[in-house]
Amino acid sequence: MSGLEIAATCTLAELSRLPAAPGWAAHPLLFQCCTALYGSFKIWNVATVGGNLCASLPAGPMTTLAAALEAEVLIWRADGSDERMPAAAFVTGNTTNVLGTGDVLRSIHVPASSLASRTVYRKIALSPLGRSGAVLVGRLDPAGGFVLTVTAGTVRPVQLRYPSLPAASALARDIAAIDYWFTDAHGAADWRRAVSGVLGEEIRAELEGAALENGEHP
Repeated sequence: MSGLEIAATCTLAELSRLPAAPGWAAHPLLFQCCTALYGSFKIWNVATVGGNLCASLPAGPMTTLAAALEAEVLIWRADGSDERMPAAAFVTGNTTNVLGTGDVLRSIHVPASSLASRTVYRKIALSPLGRSGAVLVGRLDPAGGFVLTVTAGTVRPVQLRYPSLPAASALARDIAAIDYWFTDAHGAADWRRAVSGVLGEEIRAELEGAALENGEHP
């Protein structure tokens, strides 16, 4: 199976130091998502990728990373069976996921095609050291398909998919139509919707500019 296999027990410190392989255009996203979990080096050395996913907090940066890169998770079910499923479907709500009693999240597989994609990351919080209010990742794959992953401001990952980079108006409309926003101490639902629209357009424009600069059709 080509790509990157991440053990659930891999720490954020280990993931952040993973060297890039040839063709991994998305490699910077690994470190970017790790830094979204603010903490000392002590936390980075004990917090794990799988633990962050299983906590299933809306602002979980490993949820953002796995969903944005179209990762697949491997679950060891309590009945002895194995199940693979898209990471974007693993988290079902605020602190809820698909694991049942006795189930174990074993690993996360990132396909080579996602690692070869160009990515743009954006995060916003109400305070410099506060929990993320919204985290968005845009991914433009080598074939031209575009996926915007919206997290932290929604109770579960939301993905908007297009065969190519959409017009600014279309992306703005689709972000505004998302209905999974929530309000807590880290941001109101209407603020999260508004800032996600701004960040989404920044991502779209940056990817469009990079494509044009490289002589590609966006």
